Amino acid sequence: MFAYIIRRLVLIIPTLVGIMVLNFFIVQIAPGGPVEQVIAQLSGTAVEATARISGSQFGESGTLDEFSGAPSGEISTKYKGARGLDPALIQRLEKEFGFDKPMWERFLLMMERYVQFDFGHSFFQDRSVLELVADKLPVSISLGLWSTLLVYLISIPLGIAKAVRDGSRFDVWTSGLVFIGYAIPGFLFAVLLVVLFSGGNYLSWFPLRGLVSNDWNTFSLGEKILDYFWHLVLPIIAMAIGGFATLTMLTKNSFLEEINKNYVITARAKGLSERRVTYGHVFRNAMLIVVAGFPSAFIGMLFTGALLIEIIFSLDGLGLLGYEALVSRDYPIIFGTLFFFTLIGLVVNLIGDLMYVIIDPRIDFERREV
Repeated sequence: MFAYIIRRLVLIIPTLVGIMVLNFFIVQIAPGGPVEQVIAQLSGTAVEATARISGSQFGESGTLDEFSGAPSGEISTKYKGARGLDPALIQRLEKEFGFDKPMWERFLLMMERYVQFDFGHSFFQDRSVLELVADKLPVSISLGLWSTLLVYLISIPLGIAKAVRDGSRFDVWTSGLVFIGYAIPGFLFAVLLVVLFSGGNYLSWFPLRGLVSNDWNTFSLGEKILDYFWHLVLPIIAMAIGGFATLTMLTKNSFLEEINKNYVITARAKGLSERRVTYGHVFRNAMLIVVAGFPSAFIGMLFTGALLIEIIFSLDGLGLLGYEALVSRDYPIIFGTLFFFTLIGLVVNLIGDLMYVIIDPRIDFERREV
């Protein structure tokens, strides 16, 4: 097992570098980079975006206005919309954003910093990437963790019940309800929850915005916990609704596969109760793939599919941060978070494999080819 872990850890390095190279190249060649974003702001042609340009990112003067009113007769042909702007401004912008160096050199410098966990500063928000991620992470962890737990706590018992009662009315009706929930987009269900329970046209049981109340710091410990979960009820339900179908059917199919095996028939022949057979023999084998996939499911719920939920419920998390970074071409945030979370994802995949061994020690990864 130790040798397998070492091999997997070594493989993380080329995998991570390959992902970073591919994404770096794609993003760099995409039009509308950070220099173009600033030029559009100065020329008044920028489309309204979520991120703002901070003058403190551009030297001690703290502003770009000193250049915007100093056109020369030269026209920059490299950037669209740069007509009438001083070429010195364009050169300074390129230097500030690092575009005065070739692409390969920018990539090597970036990776050298990332290896030291120095993710730099946002181009447009005048804060370090780590500070921004630390601010948004509690929201995303809250949504991802509790949504994943809710999905597992409901889907596993439901999947087992469906397997035991396969073909019954209960199985048919629950399958219909599960797939109806799966067919409804999470953001649409979130809007429905807001209308029904958050001050829309009907009830006002739950708050509409934020992770906690504005006066949260004045609450007692118990009141803080209740207020925290009170704000999370609707977002968690909206995020979890689409995850039930896959896990429920996976659990059901895993149980059905195990129920028909010889060791189950033997256990029943020995006179063991159906409950003892189900939970004493079948459960461990059937739940292997389901439980071992929990780390990956949590990561998937944490970093995907939360953007619209965050917008609807006014939750400022990683989904919104990533969207703003993409819109404004804030490369330090884009690549910094990509590196950090890709690394986490690769490690979590390794943890998922190790979960198989924890659940069933008979599994031996030493014999697997990596």
